[in-house]
Amino acid sequence: MTDTAALQASLVAARPRVIAALAAHLRDLDAAEEAFAEACAALVGVEHEPQNLAAWLLTVAKRKAIDAIRRRQTEASAAEAAAMVSEMVEIIKLPEPIPDERLRLIFICCHPALALEARAALALRIICGLPVDAIARIFVTSEATMFQRITRAKTKIRQAGVSFELPARKAWPERLEAVLLTLELAYTAAYQDAGGERDSELASEVERLAMLVAELFSEEPEALGLAALVILARSREGARLGLDGAMVPLSQQDTSRWDLERIEQARKLLDEAAHLAQTGPYQVMAAIQLTHARRAFDGAVDWPAILALYDALMVLRPGPLVALNRALAVGEAEGAARGLAEWDELPAEPLLDARPYHVAHAQLLSANGDHKGALGALERALALAPAPAERQFMEARCKTLRDLIDAGDVSAKVLPNRRAEGDRPA
Repeated sequence: MTDTAALQASLVAARPRVIAALAAHLRDLDAAEEAFAEACAALVGVEHEPQNLAAWLLTVAKRKAIDAIRRRQTEASAAEAAAMVSEMVEIIKLPEPIPDERLRLIFICCHPALALEARAALALRIICGLPVDAIARIFVTSEATMFQRITRAKTKIRQAGVSFELPARKAWPERLEAVLLTLELAYTAAYQDAGGERDSELASEVERLAMLVAELFSEEPEALGLAALVILARSREGARLGLDGAMVPLSQQDTSRWDLERIEQARKLLDEAAHLAQTGPYQVMAAIQLTHARRAFDGAVDWPAILALYDALMVLRPGPLVALNRALAVGEAEGAARGLAEWDELPAEPLLDARPYHVAHAQLLSANGDHKGALGALERALALAPAPAERQFMEARCKTLRDLIDAGDVSAKVLPNRRAEGDRPA
């Protein structure tokens, strides 16, 4: 098989249904993941992609799982295990009340026995296949801490004998919050990967799943709000990269490349949510993005309105990243000095390893005329391994700041008393 990209896309599509079938019978997520990985490795030696890739992977993964059991247990136990998994191939053919294998597995992983963030992290790892370091960045924590959380979640599921079957329809609402968080974070990962280096299909897949959840929970305003949020973010995909492949920040994007149909679709979803009269954080986040989207029609951004929405979000879902974005909104609405004052009040400890923390600082410092400080902040962000498109943008911005600093040094030599007139010290 020579088309590596096409094969990778096929494996990503097959992953949730195969792992769901394996996990349903093995009752062990680690074993299911290991068997799937071994089946994928076995595919490398196959000359032509199987006509039914999911069924082929499942058959091979079954054999790999049985072999693993044989290595650990007696022949009698292995024979029993072989009988147990012999019907697994039928699992993927069974009709389900949720008509989507990946969404079905998300609901299974989001079991209420687990803490909310643990459910979402586990689902991101199992269903979306995100690496642990990427999940850690989304949760603004260390890779080691996130690995421990996911491991503990898997262990709890195994020890508690949690069912891998889809719960009854009446039990779905208790899992909805975790499902929405999973989809939000999955799209965050896709959005951070502006160039699509990790998984070019993840963004479209999350949009599809978000719309499916909105249809299944049409009376849940937050399900509608999340769908609107994802659609609005996707409406700008055509403008997120420049011709050189560098990321283009929202404020500099060409609005003629925004998808106006998607913007209108999101507006209608938010209207439907508003009629249900139960405001939640996803609706507020979508409203913030819709306010940005109005620039395509008005040519300007209503920053006081965005700041008011962030104030509301701080009440509904307070957190360091929300506070960080609010500080940027303050900088736009009330001036960079006020924004920096808000940034200074942020809790640094959970944000020091988060690139947005340093990028936001650089933006506010630069707007306030402190180009050296801004350069230092961007260099700290660059040290945190950004994706290629983001790195290219930041490196170009660093060059601009160095040019501004050099120009300032020349001015300082011409006007030796300039520092005494109120410039910040370096």
